[in-house]
Amino acid sequence: MVDLEGTLELTTADRARLAHPSVGGVVLFTRNYESPAQLAELTASLHRVRSPPLLVAVDQEGGRVQRFRDGFTRLPCAARLGSLYEHDSDGGCSAAHQAGLVMASELKAVGVDLSFAPVLDVGQVDSDVIGDRSFHHRPETVTALGRAFIDGMHKAGMSATGKHFPGHGGVSADSHQCLPHDDRTLDAVEDCDLKPYLALRDVLDAVMTAHVQFDAIDPDTPTYSSFWLRRMLRDTLGFTGIVFSDDLAMQGAVDRRPLAQRARRAQLAGCDIILICNDPAAADEILAASLEPPDQHRLAAMRGQTPQPVAEEVMLAARERMTDLA
Repeated sequence: MVDLEGTLELTTADRARLAHPSVGGVVLFTRNYESPAQLAELTASLHRVRSPPLLVAVDQEGGRVQRFRDGFTRLPCAARLGSLYEHDSDGGCSAAHQAGLVMASELKAVGVDLSFAPVLDVGQVDSDVIGDRSFHHRPETVTALGRAFIDGMHKAGMSATGKHFPGHGGVSADSHQCLPHDDRTLDAVEDCDLKPYLALRDVLDAVMTAHVQFDAIDPDTPTYSSFWLRRMLRDTLGFTGIVFSDDLAMQGAVDRRPLAQRARRAQLAGCDIILICNDPAAADEILAASLEPPDQHRLAAMRGQTPQPVAEEVMLAARERMTDLA
């Protein structure tokens, strides 16, 4: 999956890149957004590039990670839902369900197939990069709110992607800027970070990897680790959905190997889809390496299902509640 060089429309370079057989989708950013009408035109043009159509994705979690704002409902951060859950568990889960429903419904209405959500990181330390993006510091609360959020997404017809596997909540460093190191044992990670993934494996459609080094467990970061992606995620947890790498252009994914070799390592470790964003030259370098093309049947599944009918007054109430919580 790549992003766009053009800010609001496709450039000649964009079209050439998106037509490459190894490309399965595109990730949108705030720079690609002007209005809901403009976004609908952009996604329509993206879907016309290829057949079967490209998967169009965005990060629209809520809180500080909401790429599209004007013209969309302002969504609360995950921690706000966690705080509500502490005082009223039913109310917290209801709000999380509404958040997933509103977010997914609004994106699907303008042709965006997928939001990389929810965040399932268990927030155990102060962190600038995760922080209020985590529902809570207790895995049971993360699980309950994550399930409600996913149920809302599914009701709107959108697939759900849990991130960042196996967990980014135990480190304070930002993997956009460096490679964070987590020195916990496997038992400690299983007792905390992996619990939401185990409990939600039957409703999660995909996961996204964490660029975090678990020094006491495996010498490779999860993005490049068959231990994490095949042994733990597939074999131990029984997960059968798609695995997205987090962005290989992030500093947490950088090592001494050439970029194309890192992309191959990620595929061999178990990543189905490789993300490379905000670096067109790097995207072209990976595409020139002739990686395995994406499985179109699995990509098609990530485009979601037919949404369930929701009464207009129910959706209006949900939007109003999200605005109040945000």
